[in-house]
Amino acid sequence: MSNFKNWLNNSKKNLGDQVKKFKNKDFMDAVAAGCAVVAYADGKVDVEEKNKMAGYINLSQELKVFNMADVIDRFNFYVNNFEFSAEIGKQEALKAIAKFKSKPEVGRVIVGVCSAIGAADGDFDLQEQAVVRDICNVLGLSPSEFSL
Repeated sequence: MSNFKNWLNNSKKNLGDQVKKFKNKDFMDAVAAGCAVVAYADGKVDVEEKNKMAGYINLSQELKVFNMADVIDRFNFYVNNFEFSAEIGKQEALKAIAKFKSKPEVGRVIVGVCSAIGAADGDFDLQEQAVVRDICNVLGLSPSEFSL
């Protein structure tokens, strides 16, 4: 776990410049989808998780490049897919993320944001780590690169 914390702290330093470099609709969509996957890791998305995601994006200097209303709209889109069917929700979210499989530098930023969201409450639990590993796999990245 300390390796993960070291990786996360180092990643946060570079996250802002990387997010600004990749700022576009597909990237924002992938970030929102990843946040939804992490939030739904335990089978439900509660108000605290929505607030955690919105609060993190609002407070994060790196993610302020996105319009919060747009991020919430896309996050809710993916959460609604999960509420319809967990399997469909995960497939649709991973499909949005998979658009960046051929761009590992963007994929690493997505994994970094999703990991930061998972760890935002101080507890990056095993279920959240497992779905971030799924995100890594969809992106063709090794989870061990992120100490997962």
